[in-house]
Amino acid sequence: MSDPSRPKGPKIIAVANQKGGVGKTTTAINLASSLAEEDCKVLLVDLDPQGNASTGLGVDVEDREYTTYDLILGEVDLDEVIQTSSVAGMSIVPATVDLSSADIELMSNEKRSFLLHDALRQTAMDNFGFDYILIDCPPSLNLLTVNAMIASDSVLIPLQSEFFALEGLSQLMLTVREVRQTANASLRIEGIVLTMFDSRNNLSQQVEQDARDNLGDLVFETKIPRNVRVSEAPSFAQPVTEYDPGSKGAEAYRDLAKELLGKHLNRAA
Repeated sequence: MSDPSRPKGPKIIAVANQKGGVGKTTTAINLASSLAEEDCKVLLVDLDPQGNASTGLGVDVEDREYTTYDLILGEVDLDEVIQTSSVAGMSIVPATVDLSSADIELMSNEKRSFLLHDALRQTAMDNFGFDYILIDCPPSLNLLTVNAMIASDSVLIPLQSEFFALEGLSQLMLTVREVRQTANASLRIEGIVLTMFDSRNNLSQQVEQDARDNLGDLVFETKIPRNVRVSEAPSFAQPVTEYDPGSKGAEAYRDLAKELLGKHLNRAA
């Protein structure tokens, strides 16, 4: 039974697509930093064993003593696993390759699919006052991704504006439906955001048209352009909003954050 005296928790969004190279981690980092710019207090949970979100925010491997792996297993205090980032208002739970063995190690745990859910909803989390928790999922539909979906209110799907983009999306939608039917009835699709969009390219425009024809209002109006500054930013361990605040990529992620916040305000009204 929920405790009515507890403060309302943060909105938890899984950023997921089992197809690699679609801008998933880039979107997680830059949407989180853009929400922080809008005075939201944000936690980014790096759930990808590659740890790219952690690297992209400048968390060195030697500074990842406690990670998402420890968060899931509940073996350390939140104060030890949640780190502040270089972005004001934004924190991170980093990841290492240790997560790659989590699928196997968690199989014997009868609550294996709910471990992240329970970790993010423990009462100690209230002390941090997060408005949003974004989970950067691995590029696969494994137990870690299922954990993320069970823990989340919604799933945000980056969709690359290239040939075969819509292929594989049906499998992700089926996984969301299965999770909704079996473990998290309130899970919904937050939206689909077109990434690496080139307005001069007929193929990008065709992918957008197909996505809007098939998925309607689920597709965000904001499109993330193919932008060299977005690609460069991770190598400088910064979100593009800080690396080049005036770039088209930075502006697009700010627009995405504002569109997301607008949707949530409309739903709450």
